[in-house]
Amino acid sequence: MAAKTTSFVTEIPLITTSFDLSVLAARLEAGRQLYNAVLSEGKNRLQLVRDSELYQQARLIDKKDKKAKSAAFQSCREVYHFSDYDLQHKANKTAIASVWIKSHLDANTIQKIATRAFKALERMAFGKAKKVRFKQKGQFASLEGKTNKQGIRWINNGVEWSKLKLPGIITNDPIILYGLNSKIKYVRLVRRILNKKTFWFAQLVCEGEPYQKPKNIIGESSTVGIDLGVSTVAIVGDDETIWTTFGVELTSKQKKIRKLQRKIDRQRRANNPNNFNPNGTVKKGSKRWHKSNRYKKTAAKKREIERKQARERKSSHGRLVNQTLKLGKNLKTEKVSVKAWQKNWGKSIGFKSPASFQSELKRKAENAGGTVLMFSTYHTALSQTCLCGNKQKKSLSQRVHNCSKCGLTMQRDILSAYLSRHVDPKTETLSIQSARDGWLGMEQCLLDGWQNGSNQSALPCD
Repeated sequence: MAAKTTSFVTEIPLITTSFDLSVLAARLEAGRQLYNAVLSEGKNRLQLVRDSELYQQARLIDKKDKKAKSAAFQSCREVYHFSDYDLQHKANKTAIASVWIKSHLDANTIQKIATRAFKALERMAFGKAKKVRFKQKGQFASLEGKTNKQGIRWINNGVEWSKLKLPGIITNDPIILYGLNSKIKYVRLVRRILNKKTFWFAQLVCEGEPYQKPKNIIGESSTVGIDLGVSTVAIVGDDETIWTTFGVELTSKQKKIRKLQRKIDRQRRANNPNNFNPNGTVKKGSKRWHKSNRYKKTAAKKREIERKQARERKSSHGRLVNQTLKLGKNLKTEKVSVKAWQKNWGKSIGFKSPASFQSELKRKAENAGGTVLMFSTYHTALSQTCLCGNKQKKSLSQRVHNCSKCGLTMQRDILSAYLSRHVDPKTETLSIQSARDGWLGMEQCLLDGWQNGSNQSALPCD
């Protein structure tokens, strides 16, 4: 097995003609059909594994004996040929039998499609997903190779793949130049529909560490405390405190989206009157849906607005992540359940997406060699705790901490973020004495962060 190395992705737009688009569309459709075929076969094999006696016996093995349990499950998989290699073999046989698929896809791409299907099945096998989804037309949007030596390759500032040559748009962007000067492991082709037009991009999966902008230098030894909220986040480092909303510069397009959703529903009902009951509900059973050209245009307009909003949100999260890592790469934060928040603040969670910020921050910190401590709120209860050790319950509407014993006044989220810096990583308990010792040098920094956050327009109270 080849040694694993760190990787990063450099994305380059491609120049395509109408002929190129038609060829790529055919190859993408061949990949989609092969993926669904392999996924169906793998799903059947997984069900055979679960129904077997060997699997039931493996489940009875004590969890403490991890090696024996793992070996039992592995032997059960081997009996029913449920592995990445077996599905790759099945994909090759399917492609050869089809002839049409084999004429559009090379061996490396076929194997990577099989691996993609196996990973989806593996998530379901380990309980990380409830089911696998077969790709409908338009839902399969990427193809990739295994190496840059054959199949999909990046050669002479462009992609070459089975007589197809797609030149890349090379700019003087230091990020692109850095990626082109790095060793390329393999190439991924990605299709995107932007404003109803089809564009293709080459994602070069390169070996090494990603390009680091000078303004985004990561802090080394500092510990950063974070208090994550539904719409806001408080971040406390050694020399700076940030209290801000997620995507403060974002403008919600939810009103436009809701208006288009109602229009889509009216068009669907007008085009398919036989699919609805007199009371307006959808009839049960299988149905055929007619989609008019106006319906398709409205749906495309809605998708474009959602795409732009998602892009703006991701860019905003990226800037905030970089600001956080400049303070330090050793992070401490409470373990919160964003899924539980969705019950009460579904719209805000969908628009601000605090979970994606948290996952991106965790990924970048760990890739930079930092640590991420996510401790339970059960023993710490930082939002209820004062610097003097006094604990008092607060309602969610009470955003300012006013201690009844020592008289300390501080913004609730900022104080929680500060206290999280003094949580012991071994015991996951708050050290009040450590928090007191560092307070005098940090008080003004916390007050400045509170003042800067208050100057933002309409900072929400959740």
